[in-house]
Amino acid sequence: MSDLIISADVVEKNNAARKADLERDYASLGERLDRRGIAIDAIRDKVEKFGVAIPSWGVGTGGTRFARFPGAGEPRGIFDKIEDCAVISQLTQATPTVSLHIPWDKADPNRLKQAASRFGLGFDAMNSNTFSDANDQKLSYKFGSLSHADAGTRRQAVEHNLECIEIGKTLGSKALTVWIGDGSNFPGQVNFAKAFERYLDAMREIYAGLPADWRLFTEHKMYEPAFYSTVVQDWGTNYIIAKELGDKAFCLVDLGHHAPNVNIEMIVSRLIQFGKLGGFHFNDSKYGDDDLDAGSIDPYRLFLVFNELVDAELSGAKGFDPAHMLDQSHNVTDPIESLMLSAVEVQRAYAQALLVDRKALEGFQEENDALMATQTLKAAYRTDVEPILAMARLRTGGAIDPVAAYREAGYRAKVAAERPAVASGGGGIV
Repeated sequence: MSDLIISADVVEKNNAARKADLERDYASLGERLDRRGIAIDAIRDKVEKFGVAIPSWGVGTGGTRFARFPGAGEPRGIFDKIEDCAVISQLTQATPTVSLHIPWDKADPNRLKQAASRFGLGFDAMNSNTFSDANDQKLSYKFGSLSHADAGTRRQAVEHNLECIEIGKTLGSKALTVWIGDGSNFPGQVNFAKAFERYLDAMREIYAGLPADWRLFTEHKMYEPAFYSTVVQDWGTNYIIAKELGDKAFCLVDLGHHAPNVNIEMIVSRLIQFGKLGGFHFNDSKYGDDDLDAGSIDPYRLFLVFNELVDAELSGAKGFDPAHMLDQSHNVTDPIESLMLSAVEVQRAYAQALLVDRKALEGFQEENDALMATQTLKAAYRTDVEPILAMARLRTGGAIDPVAAYREAGYRAKVAAERPAVASGGGGIV
């Protein structure tokens, strides 16, 4: 049995006060879904099995380019981060894995594995970092990493990624995510074609170092920190990379890494269709790569993304096995609370997408009945699936209301007393 951070008594007491209402709400929703030919227990069972990874860096307070205001009880290092992730997993039962970022989380891999297994946690994709300089780093990434004009800098970046793979092999990870900030801030600063060719050559070396059962995820981003041009700037370039590297290379979609008004759900469909969708970094945005809580700005878009994912799942799309992870920066909220609610929102979008009447939708599409097609999607989206999500948590040992249980347990005050306060500083995500 895994160790628990939050007392089981606190969770049980919190659930006891809500269980009767939940059972009534669940039965009522079940009756309404039954009239639509949907078995509520089948949806609940799928939700119970659906998980999303927590980024280790997400449990710390974020920041902007201008300032960072530390929160109380911030994790001092990776082992504190694992404990915070364990709280999220315990209360939501939706986040069974942690995604590490090296060198931020660098430690003895066997100690990391032992610390995570204590709480029943596993490890998701490894994340390399060649977009900032480590303290003991010989060569700087100020002007790029895998696409740098200097061969020595490129070699250093390749070796770092290969090291991440080695660490991940011990941890039981099965994927490496590579995102670079390489690009330019002025016209003429770099040769676009040469920079991309250098990047591809470096990535081929990293790809060659993958174990047979691993996948390589490459992540595109339109801008920042390079504001004039970015080496891997959009999903088209990302698709080219995946095709060039080979069968183990896939495209990762971060919901905040696109131009405004881009149809992300259609990009998802295209990548599924051609077998190159690797997975997601879930967040939300208003202006750019805001890294806001998932579903906090545009929950309908999140649903539309999952509509494509569920369509692929139910149709048995070849090679369809997307990885799911949250990637957010929490500047004004308790990161643990935001991550719990974000995990729930991702599950909510999945459950809603499972309610879509796909036979009816296909018929309306074939008949060019635009109004009824979109209303079919809206019927699923407007359904309040909260009783399904809460019942899934209750049945798997989580909290009916994760935030209420978390606050009642007083975890933030407890770790604030144990972990030294962090001085306020300059900008930065973590």
